[in-house]
Amino acid sequence: MGSSEGTGPPYVGALAHQLYRLARERVVQSIRDAGGTDVHETHLPVFSYPLPDGMRPADLARRLGMSRQAGNHAIQQLEALGYLERRPAPGGGTRRLVYLQPRGWRIAEAIWASMRALEAELAAEVGEERFATFMAVLREVTAARR
Repeated sequence: MGSSEGTGPPYVGALAHQLYRLARERVVQSIRDAGGTDVHETHLPVFSYPLPDGMRPADLARRLGMSRQAGNHAIQQLEALGYLERRPAPGGGTRRLVYLQPRGWRIAEAIWASMRALEAELAAEVGEERFATFMAVLREVTAARR
């Protein structure tokens, strides 16, 4: 291994991580500002895109990369705090779906507003056209990896 190991430009992972950290800081602050002081770090993925409104608990756990048990635990915690509820699925039966409560929608809307503000801030830094191109490329390279 040469002495130049680890040098060079920051690679895509490092750059994506920096942007992720910035976005996450804004998300956490927006949740706090919206009154979500009882939302824990472990709950944040539940409020990520796409929202779990009308989703099966097992599908939510899979999307979050959690076991079914861990997913159900997070859902139970957020239900107790008034952010989510489980309701019977349309058509009857025993299946239940997860829905956002009004308190959960307030958190989601606060997150969206913070992300729109961050995007506007970044677009102002680099220019609207360049930022639009960046977003288009980002959507393209992530679309096949969802």
